[in-house]
Amino acid sequence: MAGEWPVLSLREAGVQLLDCEHRTPPPAAAGYPYVAIPQVKDGRLDLSDARFISHDHFIEWTRKACPQKWDVILSRRCNPGDTAVVPSGLQCALGQNLVLLRADGKGVLPEFLRWLVRGPRWWEQVQTFINVGAVFDSLKCADIPSFRLPIPPLEDQRAIAHILGTLDDKIELNRRMNETLETIAWALFKSWFVDFLPVRAKMAARTQTGDPVRLPAEGSAQTGAKHALSKVVRAEGRPSTSSGQAIPGLPEHLADLFPDSFEDSELGEIPKGWEVSSVDEQFNLTMGQSPPGETYNEFGDGLPFYQGRADFTSRFPARRVYCTAPTRFAKASDTLVSVRAPVGDINMAVEDCAIGRGVAAVRHKTGSRSYTYQFMCSLEEVFARFEAEGTVFGSIGKKDFHAIPCIVPPRLLVRAFEHITSPVDDRIENCERESQALAALRDSLLPKLISGEIRVKELDKTAVTT
Repeated sequence: MAGEWPVLSLREAGVQLLDCEHRTPPPAAAGYPYVAIPQVKDGRLDLSDARFISHDHFIEWTRKACPQKWDVILSRRCNPGDTAVVPSGLQCALGQNLVLLRADGKGVLPEFLRWLVRGPRWWEQVQTFINVGAVFDSLKCADIPSFRLPIPPLEDQRAIAHILGTLDDKIELNRRMNETLETIAWALFKSWFVDFLPVRAKMAARTQTGDPVRLPAEGSAQTGAKHALSKVVRAEGRPSTSSGQAIPGLPEHLADLFPDSFEDSELGEIPKGWEVSSVDEQFNLTMGQSPPGETYNEFGDGLPFYQGRADFTSRFPARRVYCTAPTRFAKASDTLVSVRAPVGDINMAVEDCAIGRGVAAVRHKTGSRSYTYQFMCSLEEVFARFEAEGTVFGSIGKKDFHAIPCIVPPRLLVRAFEHITSPVDDRIENCERESQALAALRDSLLPKLISGEIRVKELDKTAVTT
């Protein structure tokens, strides 16, 4: 068991610390990612908001340490002890207060190092060597190689890294899948309801033929849309083709739902027959309210309670707090919008929940979850203005939220969008649920495996990896 494994310092185990440059290069419009402390998250690098540096600065900033596959990036301050593994093929430079840990493979396998620095014994060592500061706690470069940890035999390291890595890779695959699905849903929304590309295509077709495009009666359009949408769903989003369609790549009966011209409005040019309205008239809006503090708990009593950015993730909020006496509620599939500090973060409720004063719950009056979510995402610039106007922090009240103007497409078109994108949203939610289950399994196995409490041979590998 764990007592059978030798306890060695990182230095004794052949793990080298490589320091970074203690200065910051100027940003560039493109080039190489510059990894700073905010990019180190949950064992992985999140480069979505990383800035870039030029080739010359990349060369200069990697003279001391050029990150390579399996290296571990360690944060020394702000969140001291947090780590992220360097993935294969990534060329990046490190920011201030980050260092690299690199295993030589003799005492610690490079692929195992990422797990060694995430277990309970690692955090015990962090607390042992932490330097408490007036503003930030920190770790000294000179202390980190002295961290003492149980080191399993190489054979056990290899097996542990395989099991935990398989789980982590599946979580990452799901994340990338959801990223792709999000892009698809947003691209369709933007095409139909922001750029009005089907309308522009019909205008172009009419100009070329000199004949007006036929728009069928509403009953015919409804029947045709339902038929076309069934084809789209069966084809997993790939539209069928038809020799009579007005828009290349869009089923004929779906194309029939769009007009073939524009008209002026107070918001500029909009598709003919569409209207200008407000959030108040088109959406149901519930502003959150925070109950007394004694009604909160972390033990699962009451409803999940969400207050804002601290609870939001990329798509769905993470359960942290529950409330036994909530006063404002959101329904499953409502879009959740942070309305203060900051304004405009967007998530979707996966269950009935309670919302505090930092959150609003929104749903289009057709009931469409997908249209609501994408429409709220399209208000990024509007929310940014409210964020910028705050004297201490940004906020938007109910009156201002209600007054946000919006272009109103026909409800039949909103329902058509929902039919197409609802399976996409279902798949995103399923991937997220699977990832949460895999992450819980990984996080429960990790301390037991690297401590020796559970040996690899005791696990059913087939159950873990499928």
